[in-house]
Amino acid sequence: MSTGLLTAGSGQSWENELVAALDRPGSPMTVLRRCVDIGDVLAIATTGQAAVAVVAADLRRLDTEAVDRLRLSGVAVVGVCPPADQRSRDRLDRIGVTSIVSDDAGSAAVVSAARLAVSELAARPGHSAGVSDPRSALPPPAGGDGGSGIDDGEPGRTPDPARPGRVVAVWGPTGAPGRTTVATALAVEAARAGTPTLLIDADVYGGVAASAFGLLDESPGLAGACRLAANGRLDLAALTGLCWSLGDDLRLLTGIARADRWPEVRPSAIPKVLAMARRMAPLTVIDCAFALEADEEISYDTMAPRRNGATLTVLSEADVVLAVGACDPAGLERLIRGLTELGEALPGAVPLVLLNRCRASVGPSEQAVAAVGRFAGVKVVARLPEDRQATDTAWRSGVSLAEAAPRSALTIAIRALATTVLGAAERAVA
Repeated sequence: MSTGLLTAGSGQSWENELVAALDRPGSPMTVLRRCVDIGDVLAIATTGQAAVAVVAADLRRLDTEAVDRLRLSGVAVVGVCPPADQRSRDRLDRIGVTSIVSDDAGSAAVVSAARLAVSELAARPGHSAGVSDPRSALPPPAGGDGGSGIDDGEPGRTPDPARPGRVVAVWGPTGAPGRTTVATALAVEAARAGTPTLLIDADVYGGVAASAFGLLDESPGLAGACRLAANGRLDLAALTGLCWSLGDDLRLLTGIARADRWPEVRPSAIPKVLAMARRMAPLTVIDCAFALEADEEISYDTMAPRRNGATLTVLSEADVVLAVGACDPAGLERLIRGLTELGEALPGAVPLVLLNRCRASVGPSEQAVAAVGRFAGVKVVARLPEDRQATDTAWRSGVSLAEAAPRSALTIAIRALATTVLGAAERAVA
């Protein structure tokens, strides 16, 4: 195992003392380089010579992306900050640096923390997988604190750590099977049933959840939340400020309206955003993009931006994945292929499968259910009838399906689906 150590302390006294101590004969670690910035640290990390990077808490551009890239390169991270600077400690913890040392603790304490961080990184599942395995590029689960009700960050509304919020990801293959319609309607029905709900538009190919509610969205939304999370500055008050309030029990975190903004939705920041979402509301419903390919991970010699990394991360963090497929021949074929891709991308995932737009003109829906069971090996938990008039009215008017067509068979079916999904989410974390 490498004992190489990198420092990036901007010439602070603790860095000088650490370098001097490790320059003595018999030192347990070797200083490879005193780096001037995070770019220098990342460049050396890719050579495979370093085992740990000891960095100052105020190092510019030190964020979740940098921490993840270091760990994917096999380099542990130790943060150093002033002993009384709790704000810097909290920020380091939020961006994923859990090994933190006070700058007055002495070089021996820094070395001890560095060796422990190296051991902990080596013991993490998937550490030796390398970035050629798409699953190894996913950030670790963020866990997350609990919450009861939508928390505004106001005094007197303390999240309950024993009741973490549930996360439901609504995904489906290419071909517009109705992911957004299902996600928005599901969130509305959950809120109408009395469950405070947060709806997140995480479609990196251009989300339209804001349009579903008649919003002319110019807010930072999910991209803004990811920026704050990447820099360790996302808290309940900040997340609440980025959301639209759509009623007493429903909030919306809008997505990116333009597809070319996908780099702003960072995979490394998604777990932090969802951890805060779990504290904000008992239920979070996420509208995901369709693509699961991770080919870009093996197409470059260095770490490449991952457009689909956000989708993969959301799916890996979710308590329940609701897979939506269109109930017609083309839609069924795409759904069955998509479920195979989902299983390859996230082994062990057991999605709830939903058939949408069921109508007599394409044949009995029972045949579609049988086909999914035969070729994909999964059961269909619900079938939603086609009601183009109701959905067209809702989208055209910028109101929810429940408001546009409260007596529609589609609305009634989604109301029953909400009960099924909420029950599955509760069982998933029981």
